Amino acid sequence: MAGANNKIQCFTCNKEKITYPCKGCLKEFCLMDFMEHQRILNDELNYIVNEYNEFKQRINGQKQNPQNDLLIQQIDEWESNSIEIIQHKAQECRKIAMGYLPTLFNDIEKKFTDLSEQIKQIRKENEINLNDLRNQLREIIQELNNPSKISVKQDSQSFINEVSIISSKKSKFKKWKQNAITVVGGNGKGQELNQLNYPYGIFLDKKTNIFLVGYENHRIALWKYNLKEGQTIKVGNRIDQLSHPTDVIVDQQNHSIIVADYGNRRVVRWWNQNPHILIENIHCLGLTMDKNGFLYVSDCEKNEVRRWKMGKNNEGIIVAGGNGKGDQLNQLNRPTYIFVDEEQSIYVSDRNNHRVMKWKKDAKEGRIVAGGNHNGKNLNQLSSPQGVIVDDLGQVYVADGVNHRVMRWCAGKEEGEIVVGGNQLNGPSGLSFDDEGNLYVVNCWNHRVEKFEIIL
Repeated sequence: MAGANNKIQCFTCNKEKITYPCKGCLKEFCLMDFMEHQRILNDELNYIVNEYNEFKQRINGQKQNPQNDLLIQQIDEWESNSIEIIQHKAQECRKIAMGYLPTLFNDIEKKFTDLSEQIKQIRKENEINLNDLRNQLREIIQELNNPSKISVKQDSQSFINEVSIISSKKSKFKKWKQNAITVVGGNGKGQELNQLNYPYGIFLDKKTNIFLVGYENHRIALWKYNLKEGQTIKVGNRIDQLSHPTDVIVDQQNHSIIVADYGNRRVVRWWNQNPHILIENIHCLGLTMDKNGFLYVSDCEKNEVRRWKMGKNNEGIIVAGGNGKGDQLNQLNRPTYIFVDEEQSIYVSDRNNHRVMKWKKDAKEGRIVAGGNHNGKNLNQLSSPQGVIVDDLGQVYVADGVNHRVMRWCAGKEEGEIVVGGNQLNGPSGLSFDDEGNLYVVNCWNHRVEKFEIIL
């Protein structure tokens, strides 16, 4: 115990007593208060010693198991995420690579078949050009034996090498025979089952059955594959149940038919011959449906396109236009036919602006992907565009109504190219492809549907 001093005022009780100094804080305490002060200091010391021991245990633990360190955990998480990204990318590349092989062999088989036909024809005509045959055969053999046309490309710009599948074989633009085959109508304008009266929208199901809108017939007709007459889809006993319909789609999950009943300002669904109004008070011209079952409808009065959740009573969500009539990038002027791709981007035939617009999902404005250079017949122009469809390569096909042609516009190009047209078409409206790539065009003013067979 510290040595006692003569009577001095205690720091704690403030009484003059014999005191004892604390060497730590240099204060004087009476015996009782000195003992209490020492107890408090001992408790604080014990607390510090305990913290020290706990900290020492943490250090020793982390030295023995460094994975518990936060930095190491972050590195482990980065490693796990990177592996998932690599595995996902590798799986995508596997699918693409596997997809190339059937295409490669199909192309080779087609060339081999063409070569066989040439040989047969040469034998018949006794005109032999062996050099040409040798060259063709040599090209086919080289194409089969040369695996370098498909390779793996690595991008080492990033820390983790990015891989992708590339092919030295250039993608070919599809072409179609210019002489069309009339598959629907062709018997003049009229009300008979083998006739049409200003047809507009078209829909092909998986069996290549054709659902067709008869604008002046006030009906929807089903033309089964390779049949010469249509079958009017009965929707009730009243002949005026439809008024100037403009477009039709089939919900192939439940086999219901959805129609833009333009004259009655509504969208109607028929399921098992039972009609049901989906949307009212809308000047609907075009319809489409995405892979998730959302319904898209163009309104030519409000100059907008809305997306609707099927089976829900709601106002729909504006996905294109909706900012009044105009030619700005956030406006439309009488939108007609529409198309939605896998990413829910909307393609709109902006008829009175003579252009096709693409609106990405949740975008506030669109961008021009075809036309947009005023009304005209040059390759960078459109005139009252109608039907629009987009292929897997993002190429836009549009029925150029008043110019009597179908045009293809590729991304980044300032002008399009004529796919089919000339004397074959007169006021084309609806467009569709079948599973083989054949092109179907509704020849509105000639009251028939034309099929253009694919050749590439």
